[in-house]
Amino acid sequence: MIHDAPSARSKSGVIPRSTPVALSFGEQRTAIPKLVRSSDGRLFSESRCRNGESFLLAIEELRFTDTGDLLYQTGIVAQMALSSHLLDVGFDDRWCARNIGLHIGKALAYSNATGLNYQSAALERLAPVLLPYNVWRNPDFDGSRPPVPTSLPEIPPLLRELLDHVRGVTGHPRPRRRKAHG
Repeated sequence: MIHDAPSARSKSGVIPRSTPVALSFGEQRTAIPKLVRSSDGRLFSESRCRNGESFLLAIEELRFTDTGDLLYQTGIVAQMALSSHLLDVGFDDRWCARNIGLHIGKALAYSNATGLNYQSAALERLAPVLLPYNVWRNPDFDGSRPPVPTSLPEIPPLLRELLDHVRGVTGHPRPRRRKAHG
């Protein structure tokens, strides 16, 4: 953990860091920017969490017969959940887009480094498959997609657990009305 706050829900504004931290991803090292919590960031975070719930509903209703579409939708839900935490602790959405993009593994690493503390062997196994998750929606020029792995974790309960964990850390309520996207 890189901050001295008692929890990721601290409302103090700036999350102090005891030491400079940079997460390493291959050859690239990206420092975590100064994190400043704001009411706008909190609202944006709650909106991401709600949207993640909406996209998860379509997965829970088993609307996807194509595994590629399911993996794309899975990437969306995971990214929304993780970015909800990142926005809540003070990351700027533009910084996240530039430095994390559609990489679930990076989003999970930054989230855990800033207090999410979510450990899931299933998500760690799934993250490389979703690297980046838009490959499952946008085939190559010849119309091909990557091969679908023979063994995938149970996706609906994995995403439910992730969203519930993010909500537990951020304090965002579970939406009352659920409408599926997808």
